[in-house]
Amino acid sequence: GSLVVNYPFDDDEQGIAIYSTSPDDAVFQQLALSYSKENAKMYQGSPCKDMYPTEYFPHGITNGAQWYNVPGGMQDWNYLHTNCFEVTIELGCVKYPKAEELPKYWEQNRRSLLQFMKQV
Repeated sequence: GSLVVNYPFDDDEQGIAIYSTSPDDAVFQQLALSYSKENAKMYQGSPCKDMYPTEYFPHGITNGAQWYNVPGGMQDWNYLHTNCFEVTIELGCVKYPKAEELPKYWEQNRRSLLQFMKQV
């Protein structure tokens, strides 16, 4: 897990971790930023320092392929085959948080979710 919004493309022709620009890159960045700006910890860009000390996401967003390459991923497939603009929102450094921590996650992401919906 991490705390970041990632956007297409998740794959590139070389199969390495490198920025892979989609034709709608500016729109994807806008959508990702609309979410991350409302989550202070995400927007800082280094949310999981204890677990991943070298991981840094400027403004809490990343191009998927620049982070790590995912050939045949769902968000790329949906974008290319259905024109669906999809982003992946990683909500925390721990993949399986304890049930009692869920209200904290809601509070950290409530405003982000509302802002994201406004983008429609």
